[in-house]
Amino acid sequence: MLGIQHLLAMYSGDILVPILIGSMLHFNADQMTYLVSADIFMCGIATLLQLRTTPLTGIGLPVVLGCAVQAVAPLASIGGKLGITYMYGAIIAAGIFVFLIAGLFARLKYLFPPVVTGSLITIIGFTLVPVGFQNWGGGDLTAKSFGNSNNLIIGLVTMVIIIGISAFAKGFIKAIAILIGILAGSFLAGAMGVISLDPVSQASWFHLPQFFYFGVPKFNASSMVTMMLVSITTMIESTGVYFALSDVTGQKLGTNDLKKGYRAEGIAAILGGLFNTFPYSTFSQNVGVLKLSGVKTRKPVYFAAFFLIVLGLLPKIGALATIIPSAVLGGAMVVMFGMVGVQGMQILHKVDFSKSSNLLIASMSIGLGIGVNTYPQIFQHLGTELQIMLSNGVVVGSVTAVVLNLILNRKELKDQEF
Repeated sequence: MLGIQHLLAMYSGDILVPILIGSMLHFNADQMTYLVSADIFMCGIATLLQLRTTPLTGIGLPVVLGCAVQAVAPLASIGGKLGITYMYGAIIAAGIFVFLIAGLFARLKYLFPPVVTGSLITIIGFTLVPVGFQNWGGGDLTAKSFGNSNNLIIGLVTMVIIIGISAFAKGFIKAIAILIGILAGSFLAGAMGVISLDPVSQASWFHLPQFFYFGVPKFNASSMVTMMLVSITTMIESTGVYFALSDVTGQKLGTNDLKKGYRAEGIAAILGGLFNTFPYSTFSQNVGVLKLSGVKTRKPVYFAAFFLIVLGLLPKIGALATIIPSAVLGGAMVVMFGMVGVQGMQILHKVDFSKSSNLLIASMSIGLGIGVNTYPQIFQHLGTELQIMLSNGVVVGSVTAVVLNLILNRKELKDQEF
């Protein structure tokens, strides 16, 4: 049950990437079915790579991996201009790049003291809250039905149930509050006639992911550099999630742990290119699940990974999760993402804000991160590569925090405890 809860928390965010890219590249129904199912399957494989520690890979934290949302625009651009085979070549190149620089990137751990990680986690949580609100309204901002009474009621009921169970229930029931809220909200939506079973009836029963389903990957220098830039943004975001999970579980992270975590994401991206899916990175949604449920072990996430693999092999069963209304998921997201943001504030509570340097670091990084995420159009006249980097609030906020910390707290860096 806890594994299903983790799966539901990330499922909509994960299948959003293949749906968006597939529609942008005008995939037909069969292509879209493969893309979504293979993506779900690879999410399970990528998650296992992180859960299981080896001498080479695996962060060993209760982490779930999914598609990197920040890759949607650049991948669609590469696929539209050069063809989808170049898109997958760029993904493979980016995966190799991440694997090779993992050790160097991990040695930069000293750049992430509590004032930086706390700010970064706060940004991750609060910049995702609007995503929850968009889903609560129905998902499509341009639709006439966006924000109608049905969506508002369904999302609100989902939130109330999750909050009520979390506040008053105990033990196992409290641990699966999010799952109960999502199921209850879905039943309510069904009673209101919102749910359609067409995706289930149209899906096939079984399929196996295939190497080079859409063609053998091809390589282009500009597309590879673009995806390498995107991979740096995902590594920065993953770093924040790693430290968030470290704070929740009490498991201290060393340079070798971070290196193995980045390597696992690099291998997952390489496999994504070979199976013609996507690059994969750590999902911050599941930090909220972990925080709210209070279950901090990897066991539920192993179950979630197993379920993802099974759903990836059985498109018809996997399609059941696609019928959960956006309003239900939105209600759950608002609670979960708010929890992530508050967790960042808890870390910041440990910071000495009597020092003006720490106050400036937190205020500027959070302010810029949320501002950029709200109005990414501010960089629309810059080059594509710069837009990729600067339109991501998490990246802007984290870079701001790191740079300001280096400048303002340079004397204390050697004595900082991590």
